[in-house]
Amino acid sequence: MTAIIDYGVGNLYSLKSSFAAIGEQAVVTGEENEIRNADRIILPGVGAFSDAMEKLRRTGLDRVLIDEAEKGKPVMGICLGMQMLFDKSYEYGEYDGLSLVRGKVRPIADVSKNLKIPQIGWNSLIFKKTDCPIFKYIKDGDFVYFVHSYYADECTESTVAVTEYGALLTAAVQNKNVFGCQFHPEKSGDTGLKILKAFCEIQE
Repeated sequence: MTAIIDYGVGNLYSLKSSFAAIGEQAVVTGEENEIRNADRIILPGVGAFSDAMEKLRRTGLDRVLIDEAEKGKPVMGICLGMQMLFDKSYEYGEYDGLSLVRGKVRPIADVSKNLKIPQIGWNSLIFKKTDCPIFKYIKDGDFVYFVHSYYADECTESTVAVTEYGALLTAAVQNKNVFGCQFHPEKSGDTGLKILKAFCEIQE
């Protein structure tokens, strides 16, 4: 069973519907026990980094998420949820993240000045590593759906895929059992469903 963390931020029910489409049980929950008893965890997120981190910490679920990740439970952050996995974000200030993946989050405008911000739409994945388990059912060049104005930087060691948008931007990361997708698998059609299916097959 997959726990989709409900802390007031994210496209929770479209994610749940995506798991239903691949025949996997998922629950949208803010209950600590349900999250700890789940086989895997999804951290969704939309909006501003500082607001999302404040809401997650206010619920105490930041500590639950870190504890479960450190025990080896598969965790996936999606969009802003991926950015929250990193050490810091420089979105309208400087804010601490969960530090489950080394790196910092910076404005796309710093590296891609002549393109529309936010990046919205379909873009292809370029694999930097070929052994990431969440990508075992898809191939280099497959398209996924992005909506973001910030990107992860200083994370070469954990970067498993990038996408080109004026520069090569981090699209996905892995630190052991912790995964992050800057794109939205739940909005990425069959390719996104294959990614979620592969995530569900990872064993703790």
